[in-house]
Amino acid sequence: MERKHRVLVIAEAANPEWTSVPLVGWSLASALRDAVDAHLVTQVRNRDAIVRAGWEEGIDFTAIDTEALARPMYALSEKIKLGWSGTTAIAAVTYPYFERLVWQKFGQDIMAGKYDVVHRVTPLSQSANSSLAPKCAKAGVPFVVGPLNGGVPWPKGFQRERRRERDWLSYIRWTYRLVPGRRAMLKSASAIITGSQSTLREIPTTHHHKCVHLPENAIDPARFNQTAEQPGTLPLRACFIARMDPCKGTDMLVEAAAPLLKDGRMTLDMIGDGPMMPEVRALVDRLGVADAVTFHGWIDHKTVQDIAAKAHLLTFPSIREFGGGVVLEAMALGVVPVVVDYGGPGELVIPGTGFKVAIDDRPVVIAALQNQLEAIAADPTVLPKLGQAAQDRALTHFTWPAKAKQIIEVYDWVQGHRKNKPDPLAARESV
Repeated sequence: MERKHRVLVIAEAANPEWTSVPLVGWSLASALRDAVDAHLVTQVRNRDAIVRAGWEEGIDFTAIDTEALARPMYALSEKIKLGWSGTTAIAAVTYPYFERLVWQKFGQDIMAGKYDVVHRVTPLSQSANSSLAPKCAKAGVPFVVGPLNGGVPWPKGFQRERRRERDWLSYIRWTYRLVPGRRAMLKSASAIITGSQSTLREIPTTHHHKCVHLPENAIDPARFNQTAEQPGTLPLRACFIARMDPCKGTDMLVEAAAPLLKDGRMTLDMIGDGPMMPEVRALVDRLGVADAVTFHGWIDHKTVQDIAAKAHLLTFPSIREFGGGVVLEAMALGVVPVVVDYGGPGELVIPGTGFKVAIDDRPVVIAALQNQLEAIAADPTVLPKLGQAAQDRALTHFTWPAKAKQIIEVYDWVQGHRKNKPDPLAARESV
């Protein structure tokens, strides 16, 4: 029987009870643990949730305590409200201390060859460099980093939204490339998993030979196990699932959908909350479509599918989305996505599984989205086939077990067990 890979999985953010990056870190670490001999190293704030999930500390995972530095830095990020780029930058300041403690704990084992591979899963941000990469290279142990994401610039025509997000640091984001340690990490890494084409473009071409393109998001088939009915008739039932902030395009969706909402050809379920909620509610009232729009606010992530599975469409016109996990979740339910062809969602939705409108300035995007919704309403019979194809694609290629299998191919490659670099996306361009 072939021996399983022995992998030290480093995921500073990994929490089964949270969403976003911590859920990605946990889900991937958990899927890898089912497939290889993996030990998770994470931050102490995740300990209790991981124990509640049935893992044993010291055996299955190790919690590293950096709260003395991390807690005040996170409090500062909340206080000064610098937006996503600012929060990511502050997190990157605390991360080197985490890795320093990881090396103190596991450095001897790594140098002694206890692990076949060291894989840093989170942070996903490219701005968080890893001092472990050159140390592992010196020890002769392959170091895998990623999936990395980020690098999706603000599109032209949305500077108002950029200011409303208080994303001031994005104007000088490029300076992260000058931070000490970046070159050493990229040079020493055996494989760099990139979550998007935008991220790949930010990696120097001299390292592209060891880059593997693999989006970071996937779905849990046990959590998203319903199938939406797609009768192919009117009225259309659409849903929107996201935090209501300026970059998600919530107000653009309402404006674009207003004619269909007003004349009864479409209803809209809005799941989420955020700073734009009052504005969106006012817009719905002003356009006279309140009877066709239901605001659900925040609901438990585990029960999102109960509402989403009643929809025919996921209408998600985010104009700056790094990953797009909600798109995969909708596809897994057989709900047809309608997205802006920019960032993560544009890479997840291929022909035959949904609809994409081109990125442009705000009025053009609204017009294009309205035209697309009108076209769907004119012929809703296309939806059953699209919904089935979307579900097949998500459940075949974008589950966490499938992702673990794809990453194990990377482990095989960096250890010399396979000759050719893996290309997970090659098998996904068809459903």
